[in-house]
Amino acid sequence: MNYFELFEIPVQLKVTTSVLSKKFFELSRKYHPDFFANESTEKQADVLEKSALLNKAWKTFQNPDATIKYVLMEKGLLEEEEKYELPPAFLMEVMDINEQIMDGDDADTTKNLQQIIDDLQTEIYEPVAKIVKDYTEGVTTEKELLQVKEYYYKKKYLDRIRKQLAGMA
Repeated sequence: MNYFELFEIPVQLKVTTSVLSKKFFELSRKYHPDFFANESTEKQADVLEKSALLNKAWKTFQNPDATIKYVLMEKGLLEEEEKYELPPAFLMEVMDINEQIMDGDDADTTKNLQQIIDDLQTEIYEPVAKIVKDYTEGVTTEKELLQVKEYYYKKKYLDRIRKQLAGMA
């Protein structure tokens, strides 16, 4: 059973968590291990497994990047610890940003770099925004999902730079 089946929702790249809250609490009560204390060992193990799956699913759905990663992994398009090659042009932009981080450590430089990263984030999301929003199982193509995969890895890169900048502030 995957996370979407557990929540009885269609597979999607962008989950509206406010809608899922009610379902999460309903399933939390349904699969709470305390309610199965007098059941067989097998039933207790099954409920414990579903409870753990529910919590992992909920945590994944709370994070848009984690949701994208989960769907791509379910589709066999992304592997844990995969070495993904980003386009050279993107890597050059990132290298320029890293050099600017090394050269400047004042508040204005940090603010300027944050704006550059935000702009780049918008730029890399734009081509996949419609795919993410309108993902439909069996309709969205593998080619489109591979575009989302590239976005996912680029965003991870930008997030690391953001953390680096936050550490300087």
